[in-house]
Amino acid sequence: MVERKSIPSLVVATGNPGKLREMQSYFPADGGWRLALKPAEIEVEETGETFVENACLKASQVAQATEKWAIADDSGLMVDALGGAPGIYSARYGKSDEERIQRLLRELGDTSQRQAKFVCALAVAQPNGEIAISVEGVCPGEILQSPRGTEGFGYDPIFYFNEAGMTFAEMPPDMKKRLSHRSQAFAKLLPQLSQLFEHR
Repeated sequence: MVERKSIPSLVVATGNPGKLREMQSYFPADGGWRLALKPAEIEVEETGETFVENACLKASQVAQATEKWAIADDSGLMVDALGGAPGIYSARYGKSDEERIQRLLRELGDTSQRQAKFVCALAVAQPNGEIAISVEGVCPGEILQSPRGTEGFGYDPIFYFNEAGMTFAEMPPDMKKRLSHRSQAFAKLLPQLSQLFEHR
């Protein structure tokens, strides 16, 4: 059996230190989990058709390339009236956050059907590339007619979370972290991850 102190580090399928810090913040500080950036030369093409497929692709390929356990995420916004768009193309919907927001509002027009959801998929792969865990967190809301709030990033200013009565961009960072789709995904992942290593 593997003792807690022997828990390996997880290579995060990103070259972004900010992303690594964000993901590390969801792990318990005293849990022994350590995250590391993937080597810069490893590039993964996101060819999946869903968030889960892309997260699995990234985790699997980084794990195989490094021969270490790897974790990856893929996330975005899905709008019902747009058939689930922008979906996996959320980050590519424009050249800047403002362009992406304006395009989305333009495509929605004045329709009253503005239901949407933020989705975050997480995947953990073994050193041989086999996927050990994949989960998905969902945060439902609706798209406003115009941006509100100055916090956050991406589509946060137009994503209204009904339970909180505000947009993601109006929330204090700690509140958003607690309620977000990423938080929902990690709430599912962490117990499975702990159990996985307890039984190895």
